[in-house]
Amino acid sequence: MAAHKSSNHNVRAIAVVGPTGAGKTALIQALASAASGGSGAVPNAAGQSTETGFTAIDYMGDHYALIDAPGAVDFLADADFALPAADIAIVVADPDPDKAVLLQPFLKAIEQLKVPHALFINKIDTARGRIRDLLEVLQGVSALPLVARQIPIWKDDHVSGFVDLAMERAFLYQQGKPSQRIDIPADLAERETEARFHMLEQLADFDDELMESLLSDVTPDQDVVFADLVRETREGLIAPVFFGATAQGAGIRRLLKALRHDTPEPQHAAARLGLNGAGAYVMKISHAGQAGKLAYARVFGGALADSTQITLSDGSQQRPGALFSVNNGQTKKISDAREGDVIAIGKLDPVAAGDMLGAGAPAAKIKMPFEKRFPVYQLAIATKDRKDDVRLSGALQKLVEEDSGLAVVHDQTTHEILLQGQGEPHLRTVLDRLKARFGVEVSAQRPSTPYQESIRRSAEKRGRHKKQTGGHGQFGDCVIQVKPLPRGSGFEFVDKITGGAIPRQWIPAVEAGVKDAMAKGPKGFPVVDVQVTLIDGSFHSVDSSELAFQMAGRLGMSEALAECDSVILEPVEKLTIYTPSAGTPKINSAVSSHNGQILGFEPREGWPGWDKVEAYLPHSERQNFIIELRSMTQGLATYEAEFDHMVELTGRRADDVAKRAQHAAA
Repeated sequence: MAAHKSSNHNVRAIAVVGPTGAGKTALIQALASAASGGSGAVPNAAGQSTETGFTAIDYMGDHYALIDAPGAVDFLADADFALPAADIAIVVADPDPDKAVLLQPFLKAIEQLKVPHALFINKIDTARGRIRDLLEVLQGVSALPLVARQIPIWKDDHVSGFVDLAMERAFLYQQGKPSQRIDIPADLAERETEARFHMLEQLADFDDELMESLLSDVTPDQDVVFADLVRETREGLIAPVFFGATAQGAGIRRLLKALRHDTPEPQHAAARLGLNGAGAYVMKISHAGQAGKLAYARVFGGALADSTQITLSDGSQQRPGALFSVNNGQTKKISDAREGDVIAIGKLDPVAAGDMLGAGAPAAKIKMPFEKRFPVYQLAIATKDRKDDVRLSGALQKLVEEDSGLAVVHDQTTHEILLQGQGEPHLRTVLDRLKARFGVEVSAQRPSTPYQESIRRSAEKRGRHKKQTGGHGQFGDCVIQVKPLPRGSGFEFVDKITGGAIPRQWIPAVEAGVKDAMAKGPKGFPVVDVQVTLIDGSFHSVDSSELAFQMAGRLGMSEALAECDSVILEPVEKLTIYTPSAGTPKINSAVSSHNGQILGFEPREGWPGWDKVEAYLPHSERQNFIIELRSMTQGLATYEAEFDHMVELTGRRADDVAKRAQHAAA
């Protein structure tokens, strides 16, 4: 972090969250500009954050670590372990009421974590409707009461300033300068009185004395109002609302001043996490080239020196390789850090995001109130140069350590390495990192669907393997009956040999040969749901062997399957889709167009204006389904999926799958 400019020990961590396009990163830059004496005016830059970033600022003797959380749904997981360590969160919103729903994933995350928060409505200069109407819409997506701290001053159909309801003062925005204080405009006096009383009523819901004052028509002291605003914000009882425009630097200093008073001390975050004693909570892992593995962490419970013995989550003790301040991607070696600081700790292993590192005392893994995010998009990857296979394995391990939304699965059925993540943009970014940071280039393609085969008819076949060479020959002979089993039964082998037609020691070899033939049926896929009964056979006292009977079993099964009317089985998954309600009709239509089946839908619990849709969807149709879902729902819909059953594939789809399998085998 930047050097502290005063002896004041107040250190705060503020998470800045919000959807792509709201101006979240621009707000962080504006806060940094205003804090350093600059204009505070920062354009809303194009592009989006794909990783959690840390910016350090000093303002009026206090030190702040601003946590820039990614704004796109694809990258939200990167901040999952950083948000719990924040003292307060600023949720950046667009003034367009139609975009209010975009805030819900962010609000739900911080509400679930019980992180105090406030809203900052950015681009207020572009607002085209009444702010009170916008607040009404925003209230529909917030579990906490939204308490307006300001009302706008309008001029020529745009917002030119604001009235601070707590201070009862009016201000006009000035481009790149602090706002100019003015008298409250006469035409706003009645509106200001009404809005302030509403604010006081909201505060009184959590303060009996204030409620009594209001009922008695007693005007509360300004100190009482400010004390309630601070307490109720810190305790997560209300979410105050501010507005401004980063492009003009409007409202930035007012927000900074509010944060000085409203942000809780680090001890509150430590208590919320259930932490006792001194140590550091790990927010993020990064593998930073020559610097090696860095654990971005927040210090709690006291100062932390680079000579401190740190207890890791496995109980081992290590001394950190080094401590670093962090600011805008830059690190600087430091000898110690104070309580509340966000730092990077070098060369600690094993350590993962979510760990609590004890300063001499035992450490504990923090139990987060959320599950690992379900991977909604996947790619089958392979190195372009086989010599990179070992490097790929190491690089993937490091990337998974850094990103809780990423997973790597070695599919034993299709023999593919599956890279799984939160969407197509997410995995595209991961592939770019693989190449840029680790020098590993991979090919990426749609994962194979694990089709299977089964049979409709029964058959009986003799499998005979006879080969005469110099010396001992080879002889194995078996008769098997093959018949279909109900779906999901798997494979059943029944031994009905009598009279020693095949010696006991070679019967397992017949079963092994049968299973070999089932690895790829007539249509090119593994065969399931069959019963094979061994009913007869013969042997040669000299030439019979385990290998010979295995070959006989394979031959008999292959010939039987060719006559059993094989059918392709397709895996079907059960999807639980979460979507804003406005997208539900479109999603129902999309499921049908992807050969799926809607099972039903209901309101999503705890998410006003959202639905939970359940559906069956073929595995083969899922690959790009998330892209389609998000294009219909402003990028918000997501789902969870699990295998449910196999279903017979018929008609043109079955023919197409079989042709592709034959082409791949050619």
